[in-house]
Amino acid sequence: MQSRQSLEIRQHQQLALTPQLQQSIRLLQLSAQELDLEVAQALLENPMLEQEEEYDTDVVTTVAEPSQSQEERWSLLGASSRASNNNADDELTRPEVALDETLEAHLLQQLHLTRALPRDRALVTLLIDELDENGYLPTPLAELVQYLPPELDVGEDELQAALRLLQSFDPPGVGATSLADNLCLQLRHLQATSETPPPAGILVYATQIARDHLDVLASGNLTKLREALSCDQASLRAAHALLLQLEPRPARNWATSIADYVTPDVIVRKGQGRWQAVLNPAVVPKLRINSVYETLLRQAPAAPAMQGQLQQAHGLIKSVNQRFVTIMRVTQAIVDRQLAFFEQGVHAMRPLLLRDIAQELELHESTVSRTTRQKYVQTPWGVFELKRFFGSALQTDDGESTSATAVRSLILRLVAQEPAKKPFSDSQIALRLAEQGVVIARRTVAKYREAAGIEPAILRKARAALDSPSSDD
Repeated sequence: MQSRQSLEIRQHQQLALTPQLQQSIRLLQLSAQELDLEVAQALLENPMLEQEEEYDTDVVTTVAEPSQSQEERWSLLGASSRASNNNADDELTRPEVALDETLEAHLLQQLHLTRALPRDRALVTLLIDELDENGYLPTPLAELVQYLPPELDVGEDELQAALRLLQSFDPPGVGATSLADNLCLQLRHLQATSETPPPAGILVYATQIARDHLDVLASGNLTKLREALSCDQASLRAAHALLLQLEPRPARNWATSIADYVTPDVIVRKGQGRWQAVLNPAVVPKLRINSVYETLLRQAPAAPAMQGQLQQAHGLIKSVNQRFVTIMRVTQAIVDRQLAFFEQGVHAMRPLLLRDIAQELELHESTVSRTTRQKYVQTPWGVFELKRFFGSALQTDDGESTSATAVRSLILRLVAQEPAKKPFSDSQIALRLAEQGVVIARRTVAKYREAAGIEPAILRKARAALDSPSSDD
């Protein structure tokens, strides 16, 4: 077979994303915190870009006199920049706030006050390093022994003794291997240190419950629990009240996780009879081109590298502005379609799809999705993520539709108003929703109930039975 060579001309179209468009897409999907990091990195890398401060003066007037040579002007700018950088370093290293004491430091401080031998201190330190954020020891001692080098010749008995020393430290319950162990440790500590310890009988019953019957207590079967303890109702309730005073997470006050506070990107207010979305100035970076460098670059000989940085700075400013324009357009469109929510609350939220907003604004659905992801809006009913306003439609018996978010709000309201001793089952919740015109299946109620973090009816009844002073079931 002979091969033939030929030349052909073909015409086709291909969509190519320019670097500017790629940057705009990437910035759009960033959260406010991620955008701050992106802008901070750009400010460090690009001298053509600077952040506008609140009390800035016009830097154009600081340009040197024409009589100065070009080299002198660049020299002055470099010295000024170095001086400002040095001052910035001083600000960063200046101590402002004392660091909070960690649980590890708190325990090590107590360890140093003991007369333990160096080997025992090393083992206790090892156990402290193994504690989780709640103060528990999740790793079995036998497993820890296997991790240690054989030449140390550490036995499980030694680790057990070190664990007992650790469990004698503050906070009570630290180093517990389980919830039952934690409660028992705290009960022993309460008996040994309290000026008015609980009655011995009540303390015994509480210890038995913590050690052997936590599952029965959680089920709310008080009759079975009384039979297991061979006690009367008053003693059982006193023991339960004692357990409620204990701390299930010993390290709660030393938690290392920091609460995340959401700064809203947009604030929705009602002005002149209309709900309007406005940008939160706190999340908008104030960027500008360094006018001194720009002026000198126009007067200096051609510098391709500096021209490239100037172009990048202009592109970043344009992309950041476009990001907030898109966020504002999408948010205002959402506000216009969810007026009932802003007037009445979550239960009035209407069904809304990404496609609806995309068609109205002539955007792609992926653009709307990026815009609503990790962007937050402050409303009269709290701070919500923009994607929270989207939800599927559920039909009502009058032919109208409601959103899944509104149905979850109705379920929360029904559960909050139910009789404590006879909580509503999923089927009963479905019937009451049907009475309000929302017809959904029992399994749908169960799905929304679980998503809202609501326990099943049997557990809600058990909790009510434990809290009720007169129930005897």
